[in-house]
Formats: sequence, structure tokens, C-alpha cells
Amino acid sequence: MNKKTLLFHLSEAAEQLRCTIEELKSDAEFDEEALRVEMGHAYHHLNSAWNGRNCTDEEHQKAQHFDEWRKFPKDSELFL
Repeated sequence: MNKKTLLFHLSEAAEQLRCTIEELKSDAEFDEEALRVEMGHAYHHLNSAWNGRNCTDEEHQKAQHFDEWRKFPKDSELFL
């Protein structure tokens, strides 16, 4: 498991969730479209953390796996 990659993506997801929560609290104009964008960013990092958990540092630096890693995990991979 590549802890460096996991820490990067999980930290990014946590920061995104913190920002989204603050926006929900403070922005009366925050709507479903804004939520869609914010949640998409959070899911991107959560999915990339899981799907790229075994990548090398070099693979993480390249964009070649971007589309593959950002996909939702299969139900059989997680306890959903």
C-alpha cells in the first residue's frame, strides 16, 4: 500500500468536505449544483485513494491512470 498516495488523497478529500460543510453553513445561495461540484471533488479523491492505493510514486505522478482511479470502487471491493 502506498501510504504517501493514500495520505494525499484522503487529506484532499477531508479538506474538500470541511470546505463544503463551511459553505453549507455560511452561504445562503449554496444550491444543489454547487453541492454536485463539491461532492464530485471529494469523491474523486476518495476513489483515487482506494483505486490508486497500490500504485508506485511514479505512477501517482503520471496522469495516465486519472480516469481509471477516479471511478467508484466495485461493491465487492468495499463493505457497502
